[in-house]
Amino acid sequence: MRILITNDDGINAAGLIALEHIARDLAGPEGEVWTVAPAFEQSGVGHCISYTHPTLFTQLGERRFATEGSPADCVLVGLHEVLKDNKPDLVLSGVNRGNNSAENALYSGTLGAAMEAALQGVPALALSQYFGPENYKADAPFDTAVVHGPDLIRKILAATPQEDADYRLFYNVNFPPVLPHNVKGTRVVPQGFRRGSHFSVEPHFSPSGKKFVWIKGGNQHIMTEPDTDAAVNLDGYISVTPMRADLTAHETLEALKGIE
Repeated sequence: MRILITNDDGINAAGLIALEHIARDLAGPEGEVWTVAPAFEQSGVGHCISYTHPTLFTQLGERRFATEGSPADCVLVGLHEVLKDNKPDLVLSGVNRGNNSAENALYSGTLGAAMEAALQGVPALALSQYFGPENYKADAPFDTAVVHGPDLIRKILAATPQEDADYRLFYNVNFPPVLPHNVKGTRVVPQGFRRGSHFSVEPHFSPSGKKFVWIKGGNQHIMTEPDTDAAVNLDGYISVTPMRADLTAHETLEALKGIE
């Protein structure tokens, strides 16, 4: 198996090292793992692509490249430059430092990379590690993803239906904020929503008196509805959420027919 990996935390992120371990396990001794990751952190860029300016692209080692672009850019570089003659069988994005459950999925560069791979017709999964008191300061904070990731990915790929849809499936996988031996299992659940928690801004002033703002995240330990991603994560389960890039609110189409 030939696997392309990327992330949004940058080429030097600890989560990317964790993902390399997962990918090598999946690829096997005869397989290949190729890395194309952002040269610096790109968290929160979503599905952004850098089509208004050129993107610097550098080889750092054997099968290892960095781009000064977004995670989606990295997938495009991987598919159409690095591996243009030997397309990958799978794209993995992550392991993100922090969860991409609930509304976080909409901002995530980790998800943006998986979405771009799916739009290009390549199977893709985004992997994220939820953090909490049990694992935040652990010696190996990504171990839950490393221990449980390979077998879970194999099961997901085996269960994925054969399809030729325009908007293909990709998967959002979030590992719970617990150590590997405390994982209760896996739940296939929809995306949730953290009510009362959202991004905001925090103002600051420079020494010269100019005003700046930091974007500020919301409380990540607010429960979503039962049987949704963040809720099962906080209960100790890995969440698997199948997704598509089709943003149409299909349930509303019929109700709007009257305006035609």
